[in-house]
Amino acid sequence: MYRRIHEAVIQSPPIDDFDVFKESKDQNFFESQESIIALCTHLQEVVTTIRDLDENQLKDEFFRLLQISLWGNKCDLSLSGGETSSQKTNIMNSLEELKPLILVNDMEHLWSLLNNCKKTRGKASITRVDIVLDNSGFELVTDLVLADFLLSAQLATEIHFYGKTIPWFVSDATIRDFNWLIEQVKGSNHKWMSKCGADWETYIKVGRWVYHDHIFWTLPHEFCVMSQVAPDLYAELQKAHLILFKGDLNYRKLTGDRKWEFTVPFHQALRGFHPAPLCSIRTLKAEVQVGLWPGQAEQYIASEPSWMTTGKYGVFQFDGPL
Repeated sequence: MYRRIHEAVIQSPPIDDFDVFKESKDQNFFESQESIIALCTHLQEVVTTIRDLDENQLKDEFFRLLQISLWGNKCDLSLSGGETSSQKTNIMNSLEELKPLILVNDMEHLWSLLNNCKKTRGKASITRVDIVLDNSGFELVTDLVLADFLLSAQLATEIHFYGKTIPWFVSDATIRDFNWLIEQVKGSNHKWMSKCGADWETYIKVGRWVYHDHIFWTLPHEFCVMSQVAPDLYAELQKAHLILFKGDLNYRKLTGDRKWEFTVPFHQALRGFHPAPLCSIRTLKAEVQVGLWPGQAEQYIASEPSWMTTGKYGVFQFDGPL
């Protein structure tokens, strides 16, 4: 449907670049200002003291920002039916109570991989993390904060972002959303928020942050056929040391949106899609989930029949060599 809307619009200058979802996406950003300020302030506090953090403190901060990026995925206009989906509370204050809602937690694998890359990296070599984006607005801010931390902590030397080429599932991020958000953050009258925006703009200018888009992300294919349908994109992803797939739609395409048994291993459900070590960071909004322990899903089915579709639960699901 969204592709049909776009096809109609692009044949009608001067509205050929019109995003029917722009107003809702922008509103999400503005209504989340307090949370964004809190998150940017926290990031700047961490960055200014990062050289003084020992390895365990660095790991704890990495886990904290990963969880913020996960729960930022709740801010989804397609889930809310267009109603407000902004983040109006400081999510950092809720992480401990939200932790039991993470059904699969492979954050340790992510830390081991990136920390090992950091320790073994030569002076001229790079560590590349790719982030396949989901929603704009508050969730995109959480992704950019995480990306900033990865560079500041030297867990990565460059970050590559992937967004949609056209307006897609309501709040999905496009290049316009990416650039607009950074400009808004930079133009804030709050000093730490503004500092974040200025830093992010610099990362782009010097090539440490790179934005890509590709039509494949808005085609109906599951990701296991990417190497045949979009070999250029697959080859690009193969350059990453780690790929983070944000959100529910990416999870559905990773697993082929099939009715898998809950205990089927994530690796099996990917059906040969292994361009690089990867992790799905997702709150559950669709009836597909793999990689659970025997009996785990049945517990939720008995107590919460709609547990798979409300966005209440989340996963960090990793696939790659350990």
